[in-house]
Amino acid sequence: MTVQDEETLIEFPCEFPVKVMGAAIPEFHSAVDKIVKTHDPEYNPDQTKQNTSKTGKYVSLTLTIHAKDKPQLDALYQDLTNHELVVWAL
Repeated sequence: MTVQDEETLIEFPCEFPVKVMGAAIPEFHSAVDKIVKTHDPEYNPDQTKQNTSKTGKYVSLTLTIHAKDKPQLDALYQDLTNHELVVWAL
């Protein structure tokens, strides 16, 4: 089975929410924006929602991208999770 043959419950293209958590430092937000922009040039960082943990140590970002296909999402998640400032991405 190839990647193109894999079944997905997502109908593409679509607006797709992504949640990313990392350290509550300015570099985290800018790193996430840069990564997401490479996978979705139409991404608007002004629409990103941010929540800070109770301790103030972590921040979660909820953003929406225009997803064209599964390989685009897979590549985005791979790049996000590979970044040293990202704790996790959902």
